[in-house]
Amino acid sequence: MKRLSASSSFPLNVVTPNYDRASLKAGIVHLGFGAFHRAHQAVYTDAALEADFGDWGIVGVSLRSSDMIRDLKAQDHLFSVTGRGADATEIRVVGSVIGGLSAREQREDLLALLADPAIRIVSMTVTEKAYGIDPVTGGLDPGHPAVAEDLANPRQPAGVIGVIVEGLARRHAAGALPFTVLCCDNLPTNGGVVRRLVTEMATIRDLALADWIREYGAFPSTMVDRIVPAATSATRQRAAELLGADDALALDTEPFMQWVIEDHFVSGRPAWEAAGALFVNAVEPYEKMKLRMLNGAHSMIAYLGQVRGLEYVRDVMAIPDCRAVVERYMRAAALTLDPVPGIDLDAYREQLLARFANPTIAHKTRQIAMDGSQKLPQRTFFSAVDDLVAGRDGGIFAYATAAWIAFLLRATALDDPRRDELADAAAKVAESGNPRFVFAIPGLFPQPLLEDEAWLNRVAQDLQEIVRTDNR
Repeated sequence: MKRLSASSSFPLNVVTPNYDRASLKAGIVHLGFGAFHRAHQAVYTDAALEADFGDWGIVGVSLRSSDMIRDLKAQDHLFSVTGRGADATEIRVVGSVIGGLSAREQREDLLALLADPAIRIVSMTVTEKAYGIDPVTGGLDPGHPAVAEDLANPRQPAGVIGVIVEGLARRHAAGALPFTVLCCDNLPTNGGVVRRLVTEMATIRDLALADWIREYGAFPSTMVDRIVPAATSATRQRAAELLGADDALALDTEPFMQWVIEDHFVSGRPAWEAAGALFVNAVEPYEKMKLRMLNGAHSMIAYLGQVRGLEYVRDVMAIPDCRAVVERYMRAAALTLDPVPGIDLDAYREQLLARFANPTIAHKTRQIAMDGSQKLPQRTFFSAVDDLVAGRDGGIFAYATAAWIAFLLRATALDDPRRDELADAAAKVAESGNPRFVFAIPGLFPQPLLEDEAWLNRVAQDLQEIVRTDNR
């Protein structure tokens, strides 16, 4: 079977680009060209180009691997995304990506592209740990390996913040406008977080550059949502059968997708609203809703699944007592939220439960369980604080925390930037039965939780019950 390419012929049920790709020019650079970006922002941009064509082609940048970029070029920068629901399947060939770079192998090419005024947006999906955030201050962590390297060699950056700062520095030196920096990762007020990190690094480097970024730069916050499991051989085989062509970059995802964006851009943007994106003045209510109700519940599902030996989210949701505790978590999380304009939280909860139970989506609990030290503060711990402040007991959030600690006790190899601290604490918990060794990790838990003996005791009791149930 031939590989997917611009000359491929597809069955009539395959959605294909309905615009002139040959005349499409680059306007967006995306850092972190992984599965989520291809199934989310690239799809939104594909639909936006159909509705309102313009120079908004995407150049995808892999910060680590060059294999994906080679596959992308071999397929004329095309790839497929299959939305799979319980009742229907839709496959789409995405044409919005027109270039690809490996940051490791083509660093100067990347920096030259960022200096080009034609690039008006630099977006990113690089996971929480890649930003180099100090867990105590919330600012730049000079001890983070990529941050330290970029501070030492600012003109040859390796990390995402260093790349952005050097790109902006070249624009500043040339007298051009900055590009809009569009973070699409699960960080609270992600635009503000990235703005702080960028300006802190720029200040260390050049006060005039930092002042220019503060005056002219734009860092809109966003909320993104779509469940995108890691691709497998079954994913690629299914795509080949639907396309009649091999696609090394094929992805399965759920039909649902959502994007809420603060409408603040330096030099325009694609018509993403044509694909259903919502532009708002303040993203925070939507972002908080998603982090607490979706991401928080997702993490708890992942840890329960790992503790019980369940590979996929759908397997956890198929167990009645697990589904019940997930629904309880979502109900409690909803009580910690401010009103979310246009959203019925009860309907949102029911939609989430159905999405998690989707039998066609093989989302691995192990994939979601990684990097818990970076995810759980905003997903679970701050929810617990707000629940306690409101006079409730924070019980379900204590249970979710206990599920994470139970996972730490079982894990043979942690995928977490604080793995050494976590492994050391977990060994002490296993020996003593006391989870306070995890609580003692600096900067991990909010102080109000550490000062609430009743809540800490609940975590300890729930941990004992989870471990006892697991060992039956």
